[in-house]
Amino acid sequence: MRRIRLKAGVLGIGVLGAAVLATGSASSHGYTDSPISRQKLCANGTVTGCGGIQWEPQSVEGPKGFPSAGPADGTICAGGNSRFSELDNPRGGNWPATRLASGASHTFRWQFTAMHATTDFRYYITKNGWNSSAPLTRSALELTPFLTVPYNNQRPPSTLSHSGTLPSGKSGRHVILAVWTIADTGNAFYACSDVQF
Repeated sequence: MRRIRLKAGVLGIGVLGAAVLATGSASSHGYTDSPISRQKLCANGTVTGCGGIQWEPQSVEGPKGFPSAGPADGTICAGGNSRFSELDNPRGGNWPATRLASGASHTFRWQFTAMHATTDFRYYITKNGWNSSAPLTRSALELTPFLTVPYNNQRPPSTLSHSGTLPSGKSGRHVILAVWTIADTGNAFYACSDVQF
């Protein structure tokens, strides 16, 4: 009888361990914190009423191929993931914004909790005159990235920084959309950062 209980206990621990590992790998990925992304603002408590993203800032994963594919218009900041739809809410154009200088150099930084083989990192910005009170759409964005960083199927370290030049001729509020494209899955990770030029 004791041997049966011991085997059942070992089996239960094994099943629980497998479930924890599966859950951890499914919900662990990456986000930007420079300029600070909406999901990081939710995770650090700067913005409240964010729903589940406050516990999973690294999980904004959706289909890759942006802008010709990927999340539907109006769901881009959440990566098309309805669990994180609070990220698509423009909050009347009142998300906290990072102050930047148009045409200046900036160091973009990602934090990773799972290091996937990577195709590249791409950065898009909203057009002059876009509507900051509406959810983000392709028509609001300049669809040619202002910065592309190839990564040649390598896996990034837990923190990765790279520098680039911000677009010139920008003023007022804008959104920078960062897209981390994964090499060996059909997905990418999305991060929207509100900025003020």
